Amino acid sequence: MRNLVNEKILLYKIKTAKDKDAFAALYDLYVEKIFRFIYFKINSREEAEDLTSDVFLRVWRYLIEDKDSAVRSFSALVYRTARNAVVDKYRERSRRGDISLDRDVPEDEDLVGTTEDVMINSIESGIEAAQLIKNLNKLKQEYRDVLTMRYMDELTYSEIAEILNKSQLTVRVTIHRATKKLKDIMKIG
Repeated sequence: MRNLVNEKILLYKIKTAKDKDAFAALYDLYVEKIFRFIYFKINSREEAEDLTSDVFLRVWRYLIEDKDSAVRSFSALVYRTARNAVVDKYRERSRRGDISLDRDVPEDEDLVGTTEDVMINSIESGIEAAQLIKNLNKLKQEYRDVLTMRYMDELTYSEIAEILNKSQLTVRVTIHRATKKLKDIMKIG
């Protein structure tokens, strides 16, 4: 709850005074999560870094240029912007004709390390992070998105609903189905 209040204060400072320090504080809170969110979809460290920077630049511009818009949740805004940026990147790739359908587990050790930190409960129960990522990649995109947002990025159902522009009930059902499908893939009872 305290984080939410702090975010609202920081958002207010950005919208009213174009406070760069307030934006930097929000950036520090979300940059790693947004990078991971993008990296799982793009599968290229360099492109994910570039896209992450672009996302935060878009969010900054939106916040300072559109003073009339009400931003209820910074996390929803930044995730929605990241999601749209990934869609734009896929469109760009398809125009160039270089979309890879190979969704192997990234070989990036840093990513596996952060995944281990976030997914500690799964690892403690004997599931290795790399195997979990590989199984996540077998799910359809919608399921990967909701599971990543819920369990890795630790977003609430309401935040996910706002990001996806869906009802909380729809998000809960989607997460339930995604979890069931992941268990089936992993052959867990």
